[in-house]
Amino acid sequence: MNYKMHLFVTGKVMIILGSLMAIPIVTGLFYQEADKVFIYIVTALVTILLGILMSIKLPVNSKIFLKDGCVITALSWVVMSVVGCIPFMLTGEIPNFTNALFETVSGFTTTGASILTEVESMSHTSLIWRSLTHWIGGMGVLVFLLAVVPMTGGTNMNLMKAESPGPSVGKLVPKVRATAKALYLIYLALTVIEIIVLICCGMPVFDSFCSAFGTAGTGGFGIKNDSFMSYSSLIQWVVTFFMILFGVNFNFYYLIVTKQIVKGFKMEEVRAYILIILGSVAVITVNIFSLYGNVKDALKHSAFQVATVITTTGFSSADFDTWPTLTKCILVMLMFVGACAGSTGGGIKVSRLIIKLKSFAKEIDSYIHPNNIKTIKMDGKPVDDGMVRSVSAYYFVFLVIFTVSLLIVSIEGHDLVTSFTAVAATINNIGPGLALVGPTANYSFMTGLSKWVLIFDMLAGRLELFPMLIFLYPGTYKKSLRSKISKLVR
Repeated sequence: MNYKMHLFVTGKVMIILGSLMAIPIVTGLFYQEADKVFIYIVTALVTILLGILMSIKLPVNSKIFLKDGCVITALSWVVMSVVGCIPFMLTGEIPNFTNALFETVSGFTTTGASILTEVESMSHTSLIWRSLTHWIGGMGVLVFLLAVVPMTGGTNMNLMKAESPGPSVGKLVPKVRATAKALYLIYLALTVIEIIVLICCGMPVFDSFCSAFGTAGTGGFGIKNDSFMSYSSLIQWVVTFFMILFGVNFNFYYLIVTKQIVKGFKMEEVRAYILIILGSVAVITVNIFSLYGNVKDALKHSAFQVATVITTTGFSSADFDTWPTLTKCILVMLMFVGACAGSTGGGIKVSRLIIKLKSFAKEIDSYIHPNNIKTIKMDGKPVDDGMVRSVSAYYFVFLVIFTVSLLIVSIEGHDLVTSFTAVAATINNIGPGLALVGPTANYSFMTGLSKWVLIFDMLAGRLELFPMLIFLYPGTYKKSLRSKISKLVR
């Protein structure tokens, strides 16, 4: 284990985090919230100073193996969450540590589950910081680090693998730093375009920034108590469109930008993602038509909720908890499907679903034609057995964590729908569930134990389970600790 690199990278993450607090500071100055601005300035300066001390010198051995990448990623996200919640506590807007951490983890993991009962009472300074955590966590702070900080000599791809969503992570271009830059440029460009479009559609500038940060990161923190219910139909359609865009594999955009359009549209995952959305919207529109009495409204709300759930954004344009059972079942299933790999969305991912379905078909075929040799392919390329095993392992680990979390949360004695969807909505980084954690409710009523379980679920879900498990597993550190002790004895 390269502990010096753990410290170095975590320090760089703190510098980036502290620097990004300039955005809420500028916002607070504009809205004349001097008391809040002072707290954010102090927090930012202390965070940057600590980060500089931790990363003042690049270690001689800057090699980062996959195990190191997982530990660094999990450690960075934990530190980032703890530091990020400090301003909420010091301003008194979320004074309780567990609640402040829950809100911050929900922000960085782009979950959008909230403990706030009165969002509109928060200061502009904290509201923009709350929404900005979505944007920071959407593409990943370590991907940002790789894009802006030269880190030569290390196997930096292992950092990207540990943080980026999906069963596999590849380089768009030969160099990891260039890949990270390309991803962030696409991410930033789409965010800026959404901000401009929302402003042109009549949304206030502050609301446009917060909404774009939440949409880009597929996070879902609203700045109004009713989320998007009170905004115009035009704005809801714009947000629906951008939620779907941010749920697409960013490799697709890279192919489009580099004029490989045909190759981009041949991506199986993107096509399956669009088909799932279209099919779900069609069924739900028909199912809720009687509630709205016209196709226009039924289609609008259906498209918005399908987009917000499959991309794991978590905004709401209507109280879908009051919709028919068939619709709610479809939305719950979409919670697990999630967006594309390589997007800012959460969930299990469409690519894993495709691989698992093809693996199932292969097993059936082997029973019928035992002498046939069938290869699983994605986008015309064979999927190696290691990838198939990895997907199977992911499904199993996901099921175990989900089951254990559900059992612990169920101790509170709430109804099954509340407990089940609370866990489903947090581990899949969606935010709102059904019943007591529905789109018009929040998580404030839950006990500290349940909140800590859901905090773990949000982090594990965002980091694709294994980095958090490796970080918490004692065996990860035993060998390196033994070697350090033996060196001291000698």
